Order: sequence, then C-alpha cells, then structure tokens
Amino acid sequence: MAKSSAGSGYRCAECGWQSAKWVGRCGECQAWGTVEEAGVPRLARAGIRGIAARGGRPGGPVLTSGGPASTVPVPIGQVDATEAAARPTGLDELDRVLGGGLVPGAVLLLAGEPGVGKSTLLLEAGALVAETGPVLYVTGEESAAQVRLRADRIGAVSDQLFLASETDLDVVLGHIEAIGPRLLIIDSVQTISAGGVEGVPGGVTQVREVAAALTAVAKQRSLATILVGHVTKDGSVAGPRTLEHLVDVVLHFDGDRHSQLRMVRAVKNRYGPTDEVGCFDLGEYGLIGLADPSGLFLSSHREPVPGTCVTVTLEGRRPLPVEVQALVGFSALEIPKRTTSGLDSSRVGMVVAVLQRRAGIKLGKQDVYVATVGGVRLTEPSVDLAVAVALASSAANLSVPHGVVAIGEVGLAGEVRRVAGLARRLAEAERMGFRRAIVPVASGGPLERTEGAPSGIEVQEVEDVRQALSAVLGSAI
Repeated sequence: MAKSSAGSGYRCAECGWQSAKWVGRCGECQAWGTVEEAGVPRLARAGIRGIAARGGRPGGPVLTSGGPASTVPVPIGQVDATEAAARPTGLDELDRVLGGGLVPGAVLLLAGEPGVGKSTLLLEAGALVAETGPVLYVTGEESAAQVRLRADRIGAVSDQLFLASETDLDVVLGHIEAIGPRLLIIDSVQTISAGGVEGVPGGVTQVREVAAALTAVAKQRSLATILVGHVTKDGSVAGPRTLEHLVDVVLHFDGDRHSQLRMVRAVKNRYGPTDEVGCFDLGEYGLIGLADPSGLFLSSHREPVPGTCVTVTLEGRRPLPVEVQALVGFSALEIPKRTTSGLDSSRVGMVVAVLQRRAGIKLGKQDVYVATVGGVRLTEPSVDLAVAVALASSAANLSVPHGVVAIGEVGLAGEVRRVAGLARRLAEAERMGFRRAIVPVASGGPLERTEGAPSGIEVQEVEDVRQALSAVLGSAI
C-alpha cells in the first residue's frame, strides 16, 4: 500500500479506532477490512485555520472562512417543546414502546430476524399514519406489487400511503422532496446505496453514509423516519456500530417462528422509556396488539402434573405469568442429556448442580429436559426458583398444588435471592387466580411493609431452595 500523506492516518469505519498505519484487522472491535485511510477531520482543520488567523494564539475570536451559522442560539426556556411532541401511530402496543408515538424528526431503527414480521408491522403503522398525512414507504427488497399484495391481505391500503421500489439514495431524496411525507419508511437501509461512495450496498461505508444522509434530511424537515435493519446470526444489529449512535430509537422485533407471539423492545430511546415491551399476535391478517398477554404462556391441566411450576417474569414493566415444565428420567447414555427450550442452558445447569449439592436431589445420571410454555424465552434470574421446583417435582414424581407460583433467584450456596418488582408480579399473579406465592425473604422487614403485597394472595417467604421445595412439595422431598 502506498505511504499516506503527512497528517493522515487510518481509522476503523465501525468503531472509530485509529492507527498510524494500515492494518487488516481493527485493534479495538477485531473486525476485518474496516480500517480505512482518513485525513485530519474537517473540524480539526477549521480549528487550525482559526488559530492561525489569531496569530497562533489559542484564545480570541475564531476567524475562519466557514459560512454563516444555520441556527441562532437561544435561551433554553424560549425553545418551543411542542414541536417534539409524540404523535400516536394508531398501534397501541407500538406507541407504548415508543413512549406515546413518533416524534417529528426522530429516526428509528427497527431490527429483527428475517420473516419475523417487520415489514408487516411497518406497513400497518404506515397505513394508520396515512390517515392524517402522506406516508412514503420505500422498499428495496421487494417490488411494489409484492408489497401491495401484503397490504391487501392485512387491510393496509390508503390513498395517502405512497409506495416506491428504489435502491438509489438520490432517487429516494427526490421522492421525499416531491411528496413531502409525514412519515418515511425505508425497508431496508442495507439495500439503499449512495452514489460516489465506495463499497457495495449493505457494506459498512454505504450503510453509514446512507443513514447519515437520511438522518440529516429527517432533522431538517422534521420528518419521522423508520429504518429497517438486518441482524447478524447472534441477534445484534448488522452494520457499523455508528448506525445505532446516529439514530434516536433502536427497536428489536423478535419472536419464535413457531409461535405467533411477537414482541417489540426498545434498546435505545431518546424520547421515552427503554423498559417497555409491546406484544403482538401474528396471524394471517397481520399483527394484532395484545393489551393483556397474560395467560398465553400457561397450559391447562385437569389434574396436577409432576414437573410443572408457574413463575411471573417481567418483560420490561409488564408482568407475565409463565409456566416452566421439566422432565427428569433415567439416562441410558454415559453422558446424560441436558436439553432446554426457552431458557438459558447454563443457568439451568447451575440450578441442577445446586439441587444436587444443596437439596440432596440426585440428578447426575438423569436426563433433564426443561422448557417454557408458548415459546417465550426467559432470561431473568427470577425464574430460577420455578425451574428448581419443576425439576424437583419431576424427580420426586410429586405435583405442585394448583394456584402456586414461585418467584426468586437461586444462588450457588442454595439461598433464594430477592428480585425486582415483586409487588407487581404478585399483583398479576393474584389477578390471574393464583392464591399462594413462594418468594424470597424480604430484606429490611416483612414484605407487606416494604413493597405492599396484595391481600388476596398468601405470601410465604423462604430463605433457601431446600425450604422452598419443602413449602411447595411437602416434607416428602
């Protein structure tokens, strides 16, 4: 490679790491092929010219050759905040996650796995917003006819919803100028290419430049913009990390492809909370918001069945009762199987070890299968106690009584630790008909005094996993 000119260096296009010489792999994020030659930034050159104009003095006015400022600084009390008021989209579950709706000028990034329903969600939202103003939907992955077929199927046809199948950034900007939309949807940002920029569409450089140009237009025109983004095989947003820094809101749309439940989570939100979750039911005629998803993850048994236990998990601020099922049986293999579905396998393995060492339950030569009902994925430590109860119930062939929930984190010493939002979990359990809850001992005093437990549910506090199993399954365990 030719030697760089004086004052220039090399910079990673993904994380910003700088180096004096070119390398094939970034020393910070370890990405290959992202280190590019970069000269001195424009702001730095302007500062150097300003210091030179002052005769080398670091103080005094800056005499640069730049143009006039586009805005005039005003006192913060005189700034009109109504311009940034959220406008509802019409999809209540999406508005819940966004904090009320779309903010004019905000740029959203919606990421999710292929086939999860991202285009369906945005097509429905675009049709609802089009009732109050023009909406431009730019698709780079499908033809306009294909999108129209989906719109007919889900009932998302509107005279104010404009559709364009384009992959060129200049053409997209021309459509924005001609239509003047209230909402812009780009599906997806990885398919749009900018002329004069090196790299293929979807590459690091192209995605960064396209996102920066669309963000600048959104801020200039107070245009709410939604960018659809791809994800990598580990579930993170594909493309440069600067893409998530450029946008105002990052949403993840996920769900098991074998289940109809879909969830929208906010990973970043400059205008609202990041602990809200929107639930949707994906069917033949589109997405239907689920204002009350409780009960979707519970199975109905006429008689109590060994190996089942109900817990209450928090998805954002929303408590959801979920049933955990376990099956323990003698293994004919040298190495017993440990299979999980919807749960963290390493955490389940830890609970198995705690049961063997602290509760005396022999599972070393047993096959262990643990799963959740309804395809929901549980990552909270608060489900540990329900997993332990379900495993012990299956191993001892004893059924958990009806109306019992178990909530708590299990430690390696066998202790049951407190979890956040216990009062909300108990209130939801009471609403769903549960009458007894096994919870950790409240620190600093009784539960009724610290968190205000609901009166319609009996709360039994336990200190360790052995005491919890005895409270649920009796002294026979």
